[in-house]
Amino acid sequence: MDDENLPRQGRELAAGAIIYVVNPNDFVSDRNEAVASYVDDAILLRLALRDIVAKGADDAVDFKDRFAEIFESLEDELALCRGVMPDIMQWLEGKLDGLRVLDHKGRKAFKYLDDDEAREELFEDGLVFRTEYPVDDGNIRDRLKKASTVTDVMKRRRAEEARVGA
Repeated sequence: MDDENLPRQGRELAAGAIIYVVNPNDFVSDRNEAVASYVDDAILLRLALRDIVAKGADDAVDFKDRFAEIFESLEDELALCRGVMPDIMQWLEGKLDGLRVLDHKGRKAFKYLDDDEAREELFEDGLVFRTEYPVDDGNIRDRLKKASTVTDVMKRRRAEEARVGA
């Protein structure tokens, strides 16, 4: 989000992805299923990173190189998800453009790029979120023994969204 070498559109997507993750009411919010909400956050972050680099052309090469440990396995991770849940991945990929216009505390994602105070507030919200996140290695390991633990929650949410026409 703060990398001035990336195109504005990519930085807005990054801000939207951050907002998505720190917002408790995301596409797969389920108070009783924190692990499914964690998984959709992790997937959307990876999709956003892939999109930022793909659309960043030459400007994104340095960014990708700086975070090589993330990008070296990114496509394999996304391919694995597509193999397990192709319909859900298509649904989540369709959400990417909407991340740029997400609202957090009355501000759209692009405002966090232009306002230093707002950026600092989003950073602080991220720290609080990270500290209070209700998921740890233990409950992830327990809940992810079967993919259906997560995919069933996501399928329910996608079906609910389709019913209301969102």
